[in-house]
Order: sequence, then C-alpha cells, then structure tokens
Amino acid sequence: MNFKNQFTVYVLVFFSALLGLPIQAQKRKTKKKDQPNVLIIYTDDHRFSGVHALGGMQVKTPNIDALIADGVSFSNGYLMGAFSGATCVPSRAMLLTGRNVFDLQGQGHSIPPEHTTIGEALQANDYNTHIVGKWHQDNASLARSFDSGDRLMSRGLYLVDHFRMPLWDWKKDGDYKFEDGYLLEYDKNGKVVRRPISKEDKRGPTGTEKNGPHTSEIYAESASEYIKGYKKKNPFFMYLAFHAPHDPRQAPQEYKDMYPVEDIVLPPSYMAQHPFDNGDMFLRDEELAVWPRTPEVAKQELSDYYAIITHLDAQIGKVIASLKESGAYKNTLIVFAGDSGLAVGNHGLMGKQNIYDEDGVHIPLIFSGNLIKDKGSKRDALAYNFDIFPTICDFIGVDIPSSVTGKSLLPVINKEKASVRDYTYHAYKQFQRAYRKGDYKLIEYVRAKNYDKKNGETVKGSRVTQLFNIKNDPWEVYDLSFFPEYADQVKTMRKEMKEKAKELGDIKENIEGEKYGFWEFY
Repeated sequence: MNFKNQFTVYVLVFFSALLGLPIQAQKRKTKKKDQPNVLIIYTDDHRFSGVHALGGMQVKTPNIDALIADGVSFSNGYLMGAFSGATCVPSRAMLLTGRNVFDLQGQGHSIPPEHTTIGEALQANDYNTHIVGKWHQDNASLARSFDSGDRLMSRGLYLVDHFRMPLWDWKKDGDYKFEDGYLLEYDKNGKVVRRPISKEDKRGPTGTEKNGPHTSEIYAESASEYIKGYKKKNPFFMYLAFHAPHDPRQAPQEYKDMYPVEDIVLPPSYMAQHPFDNGDMFLRDEELAVWPRTPEVAKQELSDYYAIITHLDAQIGKVIASLKESGAYKNTLIVFAGDSGLAVGNHGLMGKQNIYDEDGVHIPLIFSGNLIKDKGSKRDALAYNFDIFPTICDFIGVDIPSSVTGKSLLPVINKEKASVRDYTYHAYKQFQRAYRKGDYKLIEYVRAKNYDKKNGETVKGSRVTQLFNIKNDPWEVYDLSFFPEYADQVKTMRKEMKEKAKELGDIKENIEGEKYGFWEFY
C-alpha cells in the first residue's frame, strides 16, 4: 500500500471514530465503581391524580412531591391495558419485561425465560438485584431475576388485610411453601414478632394498627435496612413493590383523621352509576361499595383512598431518607410509578377494569434523584410503563435486551426529542379499546361473549362509542362522539385505531388462553 492510500485509510478511521462518539455519549459509560444504583418504587392502584403535585387534589403526598421537585415527571404516563381483571398482573409483567400487553405470555402471570427481565439485564452488568414486597408472577422468574429479597408477598395466601399480610422470606431456589409463610404482629409489649400462618387466620379486612405493622411500613423498613447496610462494591438494583394503596383501604387512625368525609371534594367525573354495561361491571372491585354510589359513599371511599396514600407517602419518605443517610442518594436513579389508575367513584365505578384515564390507565411516572439534572420539570410526551425498563438501561449505559419492545424515554428526559410516541392504544379484555392521539381519545365498547366457570358462556357489555377532548376535558366527562361536527374525527380515529390494532397484533391468538377477541364483535 503506498503512502497516499495509507493516509486515506487513517483519515477514514479517524473520522469514523469521531462519528461514533455521539452514539456512545447517549449512554452513561462509567467505571463500575461509578455505575448508578437503581431504585424502582412501584405502587398499587395509584392513579395519576393520587399524587398531589400531579393532580392538584386534596391528597397529601409531600415525599412523592419532593421526588417530582428533584426530577422529571411525565404527565402522560399510561398502562396499556389488561386481559385480566387483576390488572396489576399484566402491569407488573410489562414493567419487568419491557414488553407491551400483546407481547406478554398470556395475561402476564408467567414470564418465560426468553423474555429477559430487568433484574436479569442488570445482573448481567454486575448489579446486585434485590426485591422487597409484592410479586405477582411465577416463582421461576422471581428466582432468576434477583440475587436476594425480603418480606415477599403473594407467594401462596392473601388475607385481604394490610395489617395481617402473609409474608415469605427470600428463597433463591424459588420453592415457596404455604407453611413457610408468616405474619408480623405486636406482642403484649408492643414488639414486632413473627408467627406462622394458621388455618384460623380468616380473610379480612379485620386488622388495625393495634394488630401489627402495615404492609407499607414493613416494606419501607426492609428496603431502608438493605440500603443502609449495603457495603458491596457493585451497584444495587432494588425493586420495591408496595401493596398500597390497593384495597382494603386501611391506614392508621391518625391518617384517616386527616380526611374528614364531609370535607372531601368529589372530582368532575363522579357519577352515582355508570351509564351502561362496560362488559365487567360485576367483579370484586365493584363489590367494594353499594350501588348507587351516592356522594356520601364516594366521599368515604375517597377519604380512605387519600388516607392510605398519605400513609404510603410517609413510608416512601423513610426510604429516600435512608438513601441520603447512607450516601447512596448522590448516585442512585429513582423511578417512581403506579401500576394502574383507579376509579373510586369516577364514572360510577370503583375499580380499574376500564380504560378511562384516571379510572384505569393514567399513572404517575417520575424519574428522580441527584443524577437527574433538569429538576422539577414535566414532560407531556406519551409514555407507557413498559418504557421504564429500556429508559433505565439507556440511562445507566447498558444494552437494552432484544426481547424488550418498549421505547427509551431518555431522549425526552434529556430534551433531545419532544416525544418518542405519537399515540397510545389501550385494551381491556374483549370489551373495550381506546386510541389516544393529539388532544382526542376514542373509546369503543362492544357487546361480546364471555366465559367463566360459574356461569358458562354469557353475553356482556354494550356497543357504545365515546370521544373525549383530553386536553380540555382530562376527567372524560363530556362525550363528543354524537355531535355532527365530530363525525369526521370519530371516523378518522376509528380507521387509525384498526390500523394500530393490526400493527400491535391485537387478536385473541396472541393472548394465550383467550377465547374471544374484541374485533370479532366490533
């Protein structure tokens, strides 16, 4: 090779290296000792407006508000939907795998080995992974996702009581037996002691703060102890999964006293009764309050909801304090999110088995801590909970697994892009679909076949169309679908929604175990 050709090659190599620099700079390529810790705080049935700084409601959440002030919050964070009335199952599967609801295995109860979990991804990058609290998936995926854990919930018995919650110690082999479960309660001297679960332990809610510590207190204490005692050189990843503010809406009396029922202000979407059968009107969540949901009933439910949220917020404050006391706060990425919305009287509903925003799919989503530079800022970009996994990977500078189908929000956090999505699509079983784009949201309901063991095959639901201007009407009160001037808007969004359904694979064959599909009845 002559000198001229050699020089040309060197120049090309040099400029190729320069061109590669921006790509590398998008990720935090740090030395192992500087790799950020990661803490995910995931709350249960915690709607967007259940955080004061986000929704401006009466609920008091000073510690979560502080996370918002010290980070970036998303005003349009969403759950995509669910094929289970227990929406927390697919929600957690989406969070943990970074996959959308149509990409899960079945309803999300099990995570197959080919779906890399966030715990596995960070383990592969020398993180010590730890879980505290609620786990709604299979034992095998639990075992392979974490190196350690404590105070595990949902491993074999549920007493429907925050003050009498069955717990299990961490087992690396994933072999959790009923007889290994225990309760924490106070002895006659007020000391917390553990005792085995017995057949005499009846389903609640019957407990109070006199019986034992609340689940939020138990999980926060465990998480704080781990953080303060962490001495390893490698960074940690903690998945702290609270059960609150899921029903039963129990809280210590001092928190209940903060919200006198007569002082509660009902939100704009309060209704005594939902105007039509949405397909899943009669299940456990809706049985928590009598019909009609009178103002008195709705106010009592909201009072209890706010009380358990404020109690939860106080426990979250203890976890953040432990980060600061230990010195870990300066190098920890904190992600806070709720797993679903919750109606609590909105539209005459109590549960989350719907795809209205606050009632079912609108969630708080916050990236916070010392490592976030644009403090106290908000982003309007559309986001799903399964975008959290790739965002964390992008932020700490590790490769996003190929099994992940979510999108990193880091370009939005860094203000490199205004958004990474131009629409959201939502599904609830075979009865409901929604499409959000721009200022408008279309919801379509169908009357469809349904099957359960008790009643066999039945027909449920109603063929209804709703159109809301989410920008002007965030509580979805004013249905615009029947006004002539919105006919073209409905037509356009229906067409686009069908197209997105095909792109996403919204057919029953994609959801293991589903007998019926929405589009068969549309």
